[in-house]
Amino acid sequence: MVPDHVLAAFDVDKRAEQWERIRRSGTAKTFVALDHGVVIGFSSSGPTRDPGAPVDRELYALYLRGSFHGSGIATALLDAAIGPDPVALWVFDDNPRAEAFYRKSGFDADGARRLEPFSGVMEVRMIRRQALGTAPDRVRE
Repeated sequence: MVPDHVLAAFDVDKRAEQWERIRRSGTAKTFVALDHGVVIGFSSSGPTRDPGAPVDRELYALYLRGSFHGSGIATALLDAAIGPDPVALWVFDDNPRAEAFYRKSGFDADGARRLEPFSGVMEVRMIRRQALGTAPDRVRE
């Protein structure tokens, strides 16, 4: 979904430093899912970064390797990151798989839209008002 030229400019070391700063700040919760000791996905949440959000928490990221889609691990990562709190998230506008997953997980689009700063791709905001499940043992903070 992200244009090739944007991905080509992605600096892995710089992004790793950003995630380390987030981890050390103590304001975000980040979880990883492992399969035989190999990271297969992660989720992260914390205080909303959007002053217009109708809730106080935001899901910052949820990624899972494609070979694990449909396994229930994405739901576990989601539940681990946000728990019972009402939460907002931003998802690429033209991403029907992700939007369907979030709707199944209790989220609804609230009409807010923005350009994602890194990729320039349009995003829509979705809100979940209550929790729907719990995380299994494979997900760790």
